[in-house]
Amino acid sequence: MPSVSSRLTGGAAVLLLATGLLSFPGLAPNPYVLSAGIVVLHYAVLATSWNFVGGFTGYLSLGHGALAGLGGYGTGLLVTKAGLNSFVALALAMLLVSALAVPIGMAALRVRGASFVIVSIALVLILLLVFQSWASLTGGSRGLVVPRPFDLSRPEHHRVFWFLFSGLLALALLAWWLIDRSRFGLGLKAIREDEDKAEALGTPTFAYKLVVFVVSAAFTALAGGLYALWFGDLDPVFQFSVLTGSYLVLMALLGGVRNLFGPLVGALVVGVALEYFKVEFGNTPLHLVATGVLLALVVLFMPDGVLPAAGSLLRRLRPAGEQASIRDVTAAELRERRRAEEVRR
Repeated sequence: MPSVSSRLTGGAAVLLLATGLLSFPGLAPNPYVLSAGIVVLHYAVLATSWNFVGGFTGYLSLGHGALAGLGGYGTGLLVTKAGLNSFVALALAMLLVSALAVPIGMAALRVRGASFVIVSIALVLILLLVFQSWASLTGGSRGLVVPRPFDLSRPEHHRVFWFLFSGLLALALLAWWLIDRSRFGLGLKAIREDEDKAEALGTPTFAYKLVVFVVSAAFTALAGGLYALWFGDLDPVFQFSVLTGSYLVLMALLGGVRNLFGPLVGALVVGVALEYFKVEFGNTPLHLVATGVLLALVVLFMPDGVLPAAGSLLRRLRPAGEQASIRDVTAAELRERRRAEEVRR
């Protein structure tokens, strides 16, 4: 069970997040800032969705941008071609992508490590070629225009979608939190630490990986579909980009993949940085260089992420009588304490 201090910290984080999400539309000075905030919030939902697979199982997927693209195009095509209501189309697209994630997962999750990364990249590239070439359905390189679901002014349109993305983020965080505290989540963490040993101990590793992959795909598709309804213009080059998957990995690693709010913090930092770099450098590759430098700094100085590094610093600063309970201490920290006690003896 978590300690009292952990519960208080978690409660404060939830309160701070809720306050920020509810107050930002009123604090944004103009529609552009609000729209940039929606882009960052969209990244936060995608990074949290990615973390169902990356955080729990340790499988680093660069192909989640493809699942978001499928969600976006599925929603857009169901609205424009089938004439469905926007949010009925969003729900149906999520179900279709979830169903498609089953055979994709059955094929991709049979390999591990670098092979899994390569398979995930191949998925993105295949879908990019399909959606660019199938111009009669998808619009090809011309893109696909998705009608707005609401007849609102531009500022009000942004405001409504800010709260829709906020609700989706809250739902994704709740689902991650529940899995983290379940027997299912324990099995996923066992896969992350040592998959062969977990399987030898009776954990149905492949089934667990497939289920969490489908859950991740569902939330990713919802994020992609909601983006399509908000932005209204889909381009296959952008929707099926390997860079999107790379950004999600960077965001999750920066914040901390084993922490509930890690991808959110990473999305806030990386998303704001990306928007700033794009404004400063335009369409030049310099924003990619800056992103690469940020990733290198994270790997070198904070390999576990910002939140774990901050938590470790706070634990070291606590007085001796206020140290965390043994449940909050890692095996490495226990070994260090034992060594220190042996030295004192």
